[in-house]
Amino acid sequence: MQNKIIWLLLIACGFQLQAQDKQEFKKEHLIQNKDTLNYRILYPPHFSKDSIYPVVLFLHGAGERGNDNETQLVHGSDLFLKTENRENYPAIVIFPQAPKEDYWAQVDVDRFSYPLDFKFHQGGEPTKSLGLTMKLIDSIASEKFVDTSRIYVGGLSMGGMGTFEIISRKPEMFAAAIAICGAADTTISEKYRDNFFIWVFHGLKDDVVNPEYSKEMVAAINKNGGNANLTLYKDANHNSWDAAFSEPYLLDWLFSHKKDDQLELSLENK
Repeated sequence: MQNKIIWLLLIACGFQLQAQDKQEFKKEHLIQNKDTLNYRILYPPHFSKDSIYPVVLFLHGAGERGNDNETQLVHGSDLFLKTENRENYPAIVIFPQAPKEDYWAQVDVDRFSYPLDFKFHQGGEPTKSLGLTMKLIDSIASEKFVDTSRIYVGGLSMGGMGTFEIISRKPEMFAAAIAICGAADTTISEKYRDNFFIWVFHGLKDDVVNPEYSKEMVAAINKNGGNANLTLYKDANHNSWDAAFSEPYLLDWLFSHKKDDQLELSLENK
C-alpha cells in the first residue's frame, strides 16, 4: 500500500510539473475589431529585445479547438519546452487557438464516413481563425527582435491543413514548414515559393485523414518547384505526430533553413 501511495504521488507531481512547464507559454490574445484570437507564446531563455530570434508558428488539430487558451498546447508544446531544445534552438514559439466552431482551412468535412472526406475551397477569404493568425504573424514579424528570414510554420491534422493553406496565402513569409497528417487541394502548391522546404509526415494506417492526401500534396509541391520531403510511418494511425515529434533531426532540419538562402538559390536558377 505504501509503495502504491508513493507511486501515485510521483504521478501527481509529474502532472503538476508538466502543467507548470506549460505556463512558460504566456497567455496572450489578439483583438481585431470584434474578433479575438487567443494564443500562447514561448520566449527563449534570457530573451532580450536587443537580440534577434527565429519564430515558429504551430497550428493545433480539431480536437484542441476551444476558448480556454490552453488545450492547443496538448500536442507539440513539450517538444519546444525541452530544456535542451530551448538551449540549442532559442526561438519564439506561438500556439494560436481556433474556437470550436471554426477551422484553420477553408474546407467542408464529411464526418459520416472514415477516413473523412474533405472538400477544399480555393480563393476567397481565409477562415476567421486563419485570418487572425495571419495578422498575428505579421505583427510578430514586424518586431525588431524577429529574424524575418527564419519564420517557420507547422501543424497537425486540421493544423496540417492550415499549414498547407497559410503557406499559399503568405508564400514569402515562411522559411520552412512541417505538416503532420494533414490534407489540401494540391492546386494551392502552385502558389508556393520556388525552393520552399517542407517536411510532411503521415501514418499509413491513418483512418481519419487518408495518407494519400499527403502523398499527393508532396508530389504536387515538388512538381511546382518546391522541396518537399515525405515520411510515412507504416504502423502509425492518425496520431503520427508522436512519431514526427520524436524524429531526432526534426528541429535541426527546421531551423537550418533561411528564406534569404532560398531566394538567392531561386535567382541563381533563373
